[in-house]
Amino acid sequence: MGAKKGTRRVAEAGAELHLKFRTPAVQVGVVGLGYVGLPLALLFARKGLRTTGFDIDAAKIEMLERGETYIRHIAAAEIQTQLAEKRFRASADFSGLAGMDAIIICVPTPLDEHREPDLSFIRHTAEAIRAHLRAGQLVVLESTTYPGTTEELVLPILERSGLHCNVAPYTASNNEVEVSEAGEGEGFLLAFSPEREDPGNKNFKTHQIPKIVGGVNAASAWAAQSLYGQVFDRAMVLSSSRAAEMTKLLENIYRCVNIALVNELKQVCLRMGIDIWEVIEAAKTKPFGFTAFYPGPGLGGHCIPIDPFYLTWKAREYEVPTRFIELAGEVNAAMPEHVIAAVAEALNQRKQCLREARVLVLGVAYKKDIDDLRESPSLRIMELLQARGARVDYNDPYFPRLHKMRRYDFKLASVELTPAILASYDAVLISTDHSSYDYDEIVRSSRLVIDTRNATHLVKDHREKIVRC
Repeated sequence: MGAKKGTRRVAEAGAELHLKFRTPAVQVGVVGLGYVGLPLALLFARKGLRTTGFDIDAAKIEMLERGETYIRHIAAAEIQTQLAEKRFRASADFSGLAGMDAIIICVPTPLDEHREPDLSFIRHTAEAIRAHLRAGQLVVLESTTYPGTTEELVLPILERSGLHCNVAPYTASNNEVEVSEAGEGEGFLLAFSPEREDPGNKNFKTHQIPKIVGGVNAASAWAAQSLYGQVFDRAMVLSSSRAAEMTKLLENIYRCVNIALVNELKQVCLRMGIDIWEVIEAAKTKPFGFTAFYPGPGLGGHCIPIDPFYLTWKAREYEVPTRFIELAGEVNAAMPEHVIAAVAEALNQRKQCLREARVLVLGVAYKKDIDDLRESPSLRIMELLQARGARVDYNDPYFPRLHKMRRYDFKLASVELTPAILASYDAVLISTDHSSYDYDEIVRSSRLVIDTRNATHLVKDHREKIVRC
């Protein structure tokens, strides 16, 4: 190439192979059409790239083929438009992966019953890709996981196809990539790019959130940046897939630790008769050095309750203690128990017992105004209430029925909210503060309201019924 070994630029060394990732002619496959994969697939399609969404759930595929949506914040009209323009299609036939130029993995990474990483979804997806892998394809893992997963788990599976992707260090600076070692490899390309989807966030659209990418070698990083750069406002390259994996963990562990802090402070403030929400609002007025986090009944969503345990599990391999992170996880995981204790004590103050009490849980989504149940603390609270002998019902405008989940199977339907129905329960527990709830009416009609979200802070009448928790 005429460039000195160890310093040649990827733009010169691999332009012929990767130029397609800079053009709309590239065909993109997204595996896993959930809260991360479907918005991403539609984004690629909206930007003009031919995109195929793959999923093992036949019901999802059938709905998408009919132009229907199963995620509330994604409009059916958006799906119908991309189908009509032939920029998007959905398929359960994974043999179609062979026709893709880039394959993006967006599958779940839950914890198992021992709170250790369950990588079965990634493993099975990598095996499915391996069966159809061809030379020149780019594979990107987006599922949140511990540092090293891309190189240690995904890479060996894909290389059983007979194709190879060498792990080689490179330097990333000023959003340019330089090879620090010759021979980044031929065959297929492999990178990690953490998903940063935030369901219900109206302040940022998917394409506005900077995309982080890290490759197992320079060519892979360059290709991933070229691909994502077509649809995201900014695609930032890191020096390795491991650095990109750790970036996602840092983002969510930062939130986990700070939420644990305010959850612990909330319990202290409750004992001291201090309003923790008032304190947080006052602290927010400081224009530097403080970021507001808020307490609640526990952590929900796919990331924050899970990601810290991915890192603590991996850190044991390096014999590095992660006591601070583990403690934060323990504090947050214990919050549902704190809620149950508050409900029991509030009923006891009214000469009632939790056993056989009728309790209505308001909101089962993990946060307000979304149709997402993943790791919702409401589900754990309902389980604990039932274990203590309470008779539990729920209301959530986003979930008419509770379907069978990996851990829970309540077989319940959302009850109607009327003054008479509210009055029929011994306690009404606000677990998710949906904007559609009329909190004045809820307090007025209920006998007792347990508020875990400060949702009733503007209610002026009948405040003696409200117990903050």
